[in-house]
Amino acid sequence: MTALQFRLRAALDNEAFDNLQYVDPQNDRDALLTLLDIYELWLAPLDTVGDQARFQNQPAITALKWRLEEWLVDYLDSRVGRPNLELGDVADAIRRIARQAHDSIYDWIATSADWDQLVTFLAIEGGPDGGFDDLVAVAQVGLKGEPKVVLGANYWDEMGRGDPDGVHTTLHDRLVEAVGLQAPNVNELPTSALYRSALNGLLATNRHLQPEMLGALGLLELQAGQRCRRVLDALHRLGAPKDAYPFYEEHASTDPRHGKEWLEAALRPLVAEHPEWAQGMIRGARWRADVNARLFRDLHTLVATRELQPA
Repeated sequence: MTALQFRLRAALDNEAFDNLQYVDPQNDRDALLTLLDIYELWLAPLDTVGDQARFQNQPAITALKWRLEEWLVDYLDSRVGRPNLELGDVADAIRRIARQAHDSIYDWIATSADWDQLVTFLAIEGGPDGGFDDLVAVAQVGLKGEPKVVLGANYWDEMGRGDPDGVHTTLHDRLVEAVGLQAPNVNELPTSALYRSALNGLLATNRHLQPEMLGALGLLELQAGQRCRRVLDALHRLGAPKDAYPFYEEHASTDPRHGKEWLEAALRPLVAEHPEWAQGMIRGARWRADVNARLFRDLHTLVATRELQPA
């Protein structure tokens, strides 16, 4: 546990928040782990966060969240720069970002990784986005018309179109049991994984970043289909149990459609009504692309050399 994270947890346990007011994180990991604990107050299931959820808007925690998020946003912007909308409309711009993805790890997983390496990769690759259905729900707050319908249809797909056995989180639970996935301790994750997880929390808990959230999730949908097909190649090559397949089969099938609908039937109409949102959408897509690229480069090295092992 890092220093500021420890102070936050002690403050929550003892309901004494004065020591948080002027404390700075020791480094990036300290800041990110502390932010992830704060986001738990907002986004974790109530049976996980418990009664501490009432401190979500406690003034000292709010001030700490504000300070850490100012740092995080400045850092993300320093990595990707500002969008250039002269390059085309929002859908075309996000498609260009998607085509620049650093996805060599998926080719390696599909063709070369052994079983332990695959399981290690999947435990980290799918973890931060396991709550994608909640992110889609938050992303549509305040929308209306066709964009609301498109995101609602996406959410309905996430809910298995009304079939509890087809809910995507249920399919993921089957995958977890079939291959013995165990979520790694967050304190043991590479820092690049913490950035990706923190980005989800940043977007989901700040209404003014709704355009960024829509762009980031649109990029995720656009890229997921091909990535899931490569994971399926690995599962077939290694003879995975049958319950390992449905989660990735569903995403390989539906996400290409989701990505197209998200860009063309949600983002484009929103930008037509709110032209000022385009910059934020592209900004969010670039943020997501950058944190993905850093994580995948790290995982390629750490998993291939077995510095990361199955839990």
